[in-house]
Amino acid sequence: MNYGFFRACALSPRLKPADVDYNCRAIEDGMDKAAAAGAALALFPELSVTGYTCADLFQQERLLRAAKAALRPLAEKAEKLGLCAVVGLPLAHRGALWNCAAVLSEGRVAGIVPKSYLPNYKEYYESRWFSPGAGQPEGSIEIGGTEVPFGTGLLFEGALSNSQAFLFGIEICEDLWVPLPPSTLLALKGATLILNPSASTEIVGKADYRRELVADQSARCACAYLYSAASPTESTTDVVFSGHCIAAEYGTVLGESRRFSRETELLAVDFDLGRLEGERRRLSTFGDQAALLRTGALGEAGEPGSVVRVEVAPWDAASFTRNIERQPFVPADDERRDERCREVFSIQTAGLAKRVEHTGAKKLVIGVSGGLDSTLALLVAAKTLDLLGRPRSGILAVTMPGFGTTGQTLENARTLMKRLGAEGREIDIKKACLAHFEDIGHDPATLDVTYENVQARERTQILMDLANKTGGLVVGTGDLSEAALGWSTYNGDHMSMYAVNCSVPKTLVRHLVSWVASHEADPGTAEVLAAVVATPISPELLPPDEKGRIEQKTEEKVGPYELQDFFLYHHVRWGEDPDKIRFLASRAFAGDYTAAEIDRWLELFYRRFFAQQFKRSCVPDGPKVGSISLSPRGDWRMPSDAPSDAWLSPKG
Repeated sequence: MNYGFFRACALSPRLKPADVDYNCRAIEDGMDKAAAAGAALALFPELSVTGYTCADLFQQERLLRAAKAALRPLAEKAEKLGLCAVVGLPLAHRGALWNCAAVLSEGRVAGIVPKSYLPNYKEYYESRWFSPGAGQPEGSIEIGGTEVPFGTGLLFEGALSNSQAFLFGIEICEDLWVPLPPSTLLALKGATLILNPSASTEIVGKADYRRELVADQSARCACAYLYSAASPTESTTDVVFSGHCIAAEYGTVLGESRRFSRETELLAVDFDLGRLEGERRRLSTFGDQAALLRTGALGEAGEPGSVVRVEVAPWDAASFTRNIERQPFVPADDERRDERCREVFSIQTAGLAKRVEHTGAKKLVIGVSGGLDSTLALLVAAKTLDLLGRPRSGILAVTMPGFGTTGQTLENARTLMKRLGAEGREIDIKKACLAHFEDIGHDPATLDVTYENVQARERTQILMDLANKTGGLVVGTGDLSEAALGWSTYNGDHMSMYAVNCSVPKTLVRHLVSWVASHEADPGTAEVLAAVVATPISPELLPPDEKGRIEQKTEEKVGPYELQDFFLYHHVRWGEDPDKIRFLASRAFAGDYTAAEIDRWLELFYRRFFAQQFKRSCVPDGPKVGSISLSPRGDWRMPSDAPSDAWLSPKG
């Protein structure tokens, strides 16, 4: 099973201007390297058969004849290796010369794509030799006695599996740099992979711009983008090339080659084309514009270019090269993670500040347990009042020890309330809960769900009543991971007046608290925040062990949050199949969890996610901070009574 993946590689081989024989040997060597890397497609630079810097030698008949004749042996070489290959060369056609990309498949030239836009400024003067492909009618060109499709709008179809096909299109170097790149139209016509054979010169700062350009175009077109540039060995006269190869997917750079290497550079990438297809289905505006293109409303021809079938090798999961983030909500890079935390914290405080201003709340009422979630909510509340120019005494922070509260978390709560300058209260709920047990006829020795939920609802009642009493607003503490798993008491901690953590996953909560400790807190507060971060995650609704330590540990019940957040991200953000999520998890967590453990916790994720939707169907407002929200008013609408059976079956 290929899970929608497709492996392609960009190469920048050593080339010599105007030496077709040498260049073809270099290309064939590159094909060998691509095949060894398990690639199904190999992309070579612009005019790679002749070299880009031939200048007026492009007018020489001998060079043109040699380049055209080279296509057959190159196609045969690609066929022997099971590759689809894209090479660049000049071709004479219709009384003009064209800067072309040739697609080689099954021992033949499957199609020829001419460059649409020719740079004729600064160091570039391509119009001296070539004709622009933009606006030219699609047709055919004779190659070795065979008529081959020729045109800028050609689409090439390959198979990801027996039941799933994909389209790719080609634009050449400068085509990407124009205001309306051909790749935009190719993507709207169905291409999920764009190839760009290029010969971009190198100057200071250009690599950064080139990288951003490739990434941005892949985002705008919801596509995968593979870019191959001319080698430093093509440098001549006043220009230098760097061999910069780039792979991007939907705005993210997946990899790039070394620049200025004197040897053949190869960049192999596993693109997730299946994910892109799914994302395009979700992006309503992408579909809207594709429809406008078909009708001609965008000023372009409504009919797509010809679709040419090509053979691509099946994807090999055994040599999977793609890096799978273990914590997709948390950037691995320290600098990016700090920036993410700063932005999330700012969104949370901005949302709460607006709600306080709108409601005229006199107090922010919040339950503080000494655990991660309530700590983050309290930190957000404190920062919000700072932003509004109000004293932190406007926070009514209430810690409510119950049957499972440990000395460790109670001390965390007491210290934190004091350090942050909140008005702190301590209300022991055990007496009230025992009275309620008596009222409903529950034996307090029975440590069941009733025993737990009575405590959660008692705490919520206290907070709501204090809010009424003080003209306040109850700030919710529950996070995104708890919402996904339904790990909350209905009409208990499930409810508040504004839920500041509602779209923050558990794996990010810990980093947010640590970030505040490092960047916002004084040393004393940072010390208690570090203690909170080190505390096991627990609702503390069951009695502690004989040594007074936390006995009830959440991750022993619902699974490791790093796994559950991983499942949540891939299920909700990308709509991925359970088999694919299982495969990705096996790669991301290799060596940490067995296949049986991943299966166990994935099954629990689906069972709880489906069964607990009724709780998510009626949740309070809260700020969306990332790409996933489970609010029924925002990103996620799901029937409360949908069964999980189909997602639990071995094969969908």
